[in-house]
Amino acid sequence: MSRIVLGVGGGVAAYKAALLLRAFTEAGHDVRVVPTPAALRFVGAATFEALSGNPVTTDVWSDVDEVAHVRIGQTADLVVVAPATADLLARAAAGRADDLLTATLLTAHCPVVFVPAMHTEMWLHPATQDNVATLRRRGSLVLPPAVGRLTGPDSGPGRLPEPADVAALAHVALTAGPDVLRADLAGRRVVVSAGGTREPLDPVRYLGNRSSGKQGWALARVAAARGAEVVLVAAGVDLPAPFGVRVVPVGTAEELRTAVLAESPDADVVVMAAAVADFRPASVAATKLKKKDDPREVPEVRLVRNPDVLAELVAKRPPGQLVVGFAAETGDDDGDVLAHARAKLARKGCDLLVVNDVSGGGVFGRPDNAAVVLAADGTATEVPHGSKDAVAAAVWQTVLARLP
Repeated sequence: MSRIVLGVGGGVAAYKAALLLRAFTEAGHDVRVVPTPAALRFVGAATFEALSGNPVTTDVWSDVDEVAHVRIGQTADLVVVAPATADLLARAAAGRADDLLTATLLTAHCPVVFVPAMHTEMWLHPATQDNVATLRRRGSLVLPPAVGRLTGPDSGPGRLPEPADVAALAHVALTAGPDVLRADLAGRRVVVSAGGTREPLDPVRYLGNRSSGKQGWALARVAAARGAEVVLVAAGVDLPAPFGVRVVPVGTAEELRTAVLAESPDADVVVMAAAVADFRPASVAATKLKKKDDPREVPEVRLVRNPDVLAELVAKRPPGQLVVGFAAETGDDDGDVLAHARAKLARKGCDLLVVNDVSGGGVFGRPDNAAVVLAADGTATEVPHGSKDAVAAAVWQTVLARLP
């Protein structure tokens, strides 16, 4: 069981801290909530105490005998500040210690994650950006805000990321250490495809596959956390958009091909995690295909090949661009999983191939995964079983080692 300090700043997004707290406690962590005085004007201390099972205070004058303003930070395994308001980021960057939360930040020796939430003008102000740069330079992880509806009619960057996204990245920081989430993709542009394409048979039915898009979502989320500009081409996925990521929804393999080719020319890395259908119906019925009374009458569906998007990306890529493919493989009489994957890597010509053993369907839709990353130079990197965000972090480590 890990000890997490959940700092809560005084913004309207403080209500989402209760959802994040629930995610942490349900994962088995011991959570101490340390709000600012302003935060308690949005969410009462009783809510945080009931959900955490721990006392809540905001000042350094409570529990003086326990020296709480020092001990809480010293004994923490992870500190997450959500929401981190413009004021709180400024006080943390300046090294202030005028309440229990900022004092805790000064005594923490563990990973510290700031999750900003504020109006767009505040986030984009040079003072806030300087404070963010200062905190990152000191080793803290400052996530980019989500883009969306803010307080009142305003919309733009500054929305608090969804608690599920924050919890997933916090788990990676706890298990793999903060270095796997440092901002080493800053200034890079990344295109990730995710999900499974759907090829229509008629207005009701389609040919598809079992890909949930969760691994592609994790790859996009981790890349954004590491500072990249991320475009996510999403095929048939109904999940909340990862924070700081622009989503391009598509349906068919042809639509995915068009979107990926349009977004990829100026990308540093293209990751083809989507499961693209190899075949599609030669024609699509204008009306629903009916079941006949005679059981011997079964409609025949003629299939044609879909374009090979990965091979086309490799053929058209600009100098310096890294292309990463994915392979969901099972062993058979002709070879094991890695034998088939190595043949695919040679056939496609991409730089890296992330291989999933999907025998028995154990990967699809699950929150965890394991993989082997094959490289064109013949090396193989095993990614141990873990959350899909942890697998994504390991994949990006391998990618970063090959970026110019």
